Amino acid sequence: MEGLFSFLLFAALFYFMMRFGCGAHMIHGHHGHAGHGPPDADAKDPVCGMDVETGKGYAKMHEGRQYRFCSRKCLDQFELEPERYTAGKGAQR
Repeated sequence: MEGLFSFLLFAALFYFMMRFGCGAHMIHGHHGHAGHGPPDADAKDPVCGMDVETGKGYAKMHEGRQYRFCSRKCLDQFELEPERYTAGKGAQR
């Protein structure tokens, strides 16, 4: 039982270190995570307005358009209420 507790404790610490600690640099788009789909011409984060280089940050397809995000935090915010950030923007074709 002590072994199971140690494993779960280690797993929890690992998760928090990757999410908020030494792995947090991945949140800022420095790991080259690119989305699939057509490239976004303006490459501007719809949540914070920051410019996002092609092939950097995060990408999300929404209603036929690819949106790029500078961080996981902005992507999470977008996923909570995409209508707030896409109002007035049609599908890019």
